[in-house]
Amino acid sequence: MIITNMEIIPGKFVKQHLGLVQGSTVRAKHVGRDLMAGLKNIFGGELKGYTELLQESREEAVDRMKQQATAVGANAVLNVRFSTSSVTQGAAELFAYGTAVILE
Repeated sequence: MIITNMEIIPGKFVKQHLGLVQGSTVRAKHVGRDLMAGLKNIFGGELKGYTELLQESREEAVDRMKQQATAVGANAVLNVRFSTSSVTQGAAELFAYGTAVILE
């Protein structure tokens, strides 16, 4: 399945538009990661624990979006975007969405 943030795929034709597909995950911070993040805030540097958490969250949200696209018969998802929102203290949602299509 083609997943892209582009609106069109050069050399491909959108045969059918199947609508919006989405995937999301809600993740909470880990106490150990919070402790290390607190130290990094003092000394500076990348918050690798959070970087890994966000990467895992993006992958899970995209996988769920792909599952939904497959369920409606798509072979591609175009114009993919990501969004985040705070759900509660210490937890956030990562949301992936795009347009499911059948490409020729």
